[in-house]
Amino acid sequence: MGAVQVLAPPRAAVAKKAVNPWVIALTVTLATFMELLDTSIANVSLPHIAGGLGRSFDEVTWILTTYLVANAVVLPMSAWLSRVFGRKNYYMACVALFTLTSFFCGIAPSLGVLLLSRVLQGIGGGGLAPVEQAILVDTFPPAKRASAFALYTVAIVTAPAIGPVLGGWITDNYNWRWVFLINIPVGILSLYLTNRFVSDPPVFKEEREKAKKNGQFKIDGVGIGLIALGSAALEIMLDRGQIDDWFGSRFICWLFAIALVCFAVAIYWELKTDDPIIELRLLRYPNFAIASVFYFIFGFGSFATAAMIPQMLQSLYGYQAVDAGLVLGPGAFVITVLAPVGAQLVQRKIVHPRMLLAFSLVTISASMIYYSGLTLQTDYWHYAFARAFQGLGYAFFFVPLTVVAYSQLKPNENNRASSLTNLFRNWGGSFGISFATTMSERRQSFHQSVMSANLPASGAWLQDSIRQTTNYLMTQGYSHADAVRAATLRYYNQLTAQTSLLGFMDVFRAIGWVTLAVTPLLFFLQKFQLSGKPSGGH
Repeated sequence: MGAVQVLAPPRAAVAKKAVNPWVIALTVTLATFMELLDTSIANVSLPHIAGGLGRSFDEVTWILTTYLVANAVVLPMSAWLSRVFGRKNYYMACVALFTLTSFFCGIAPSLGVLLLSRVLQGIGGGGLAPVEQAILVDTFPPAKRASAFALYTVAIVTAPAIGPVLGGWITDNYNWRWVFLINIPVGILSLYLTNRFVSDPPVFKEEREKAKKNGQFKIDGVGIGLIALGSAALEIMLDRGQIDDWFGSRFICWLFAIALVCFAVAIYWELKTDDPIIELRLLRYPNFAIASVFYFIFGFGSFATAAMIPQMLQSLYGYQAVDAGLVLGPGAFVITVLAPVGAQLVQRKIVHPRMLLAFSLVTISASMIYYSGLTLQTDYWHYAFARAFQGLGYAFFFVPLTVVAYSQLKPNENNRASSLTNLFRNWGGSFGISFATTMSERRQSFHQSVMSANLPASGAWLQDSIRQTTNYLMTQGYSHADAVRAATLRYYNQLTAQTSLLGFMDVFRAIGWVTLAVTPLLFFLQKFQLSGKPSGGH
């Protein structure tokens, strides 16, 4: 009888551990995919939202800004919050808040209610990606993490790319409110699966219990305040900078000053605090520090191009939102197919992560240079090929990068590391989108001034071309005045389209050179081995 009582607990434990790790991986990826989808799905719906709520387009752009600001504020705190409340509890709370606020976004009767709902939605969504990453690291042993992060790669790269396509299709065929309401069934399913299959790993539980007994769960109020205020100021500055003419605006100058002071003080404070909200000491590991730079570059390039390509195709080539989004499809397909291949190459030790990262960075740079050579006559297939070429680079990038990032960390540091890596990726995305928006407009103005200087309005060739077009239009029934106006406008639009394209091409070229410039950091990675067991995370 006593033997039966002794054996019962181990059986229960074995039953719990019998959950297939891939079920756990799919479960946590589901909500993360949903959250990342929401970073871009509303972009193409803004004109419809403005019309539906009776507000200006400039006002409704805050729908995007408020979400990104709330996301940026919560993201660095997610590791600390998951330690305080328990990883599973915190993750489910994030999913529940995200799902509930998606409902309120969908039924919002006014812009004020919608903005408040988006702030709360961003708070819920901010914790999903870093917690998922921590769960994957603790669920799979180092030798098998590559395969798990292949799935994660597909989610974080394809979700922002699919967002505009799905948002445009929903808006065109149904109503903009469904852009938010589609999150509800996904959120409910995620809650059920998480409750059923996910649990905190033993190492994580032991760390929490030990911290509770020692009274280490003190609220880092100063750190929270500094990071929240600094992150909010930085995100708003990056999102509104080009709209408000950057440092020509007093508002932007104040935001920059607030962000700079808050982050400077926060770094000093967090390094001296025993239980900081962000564990900056992890950057003492060379591999993690270098990987953090690459996470930033990953976000910088992938988010910038995902936002820029649809905008370019719609404004210059006349693509509809859905058609422009479909150009991103081949890249997502290549990543979906090849990311698992890259995982196997790393997992089976066929190719060292350093070599895969080198190949990826060079390929991404080459794809950007390829983009920069396209013209106004380029068709869909050339853009689709360029995106697939870029996808080839990203397919072999994120998996080895994640392996490198966690290669020198202890199991009890995985949770905090996931917040930092996602913070750098998020910042990279924000900087990338802001960079692409600003540089494309500035370079367009530059090219327009150069072309205008070399092709003056009074030039013989331009005047002769306008005259010929005017005569042709008059044969089609135009009056002389209308024909002159139409002919002049035609050549002005051609000039604008050409200079706009040149501006976009300069951005692609710059992203390519920036990506290539960080490649030498690979030589500073320290050696590590792919071995070990999981922490027991479920």
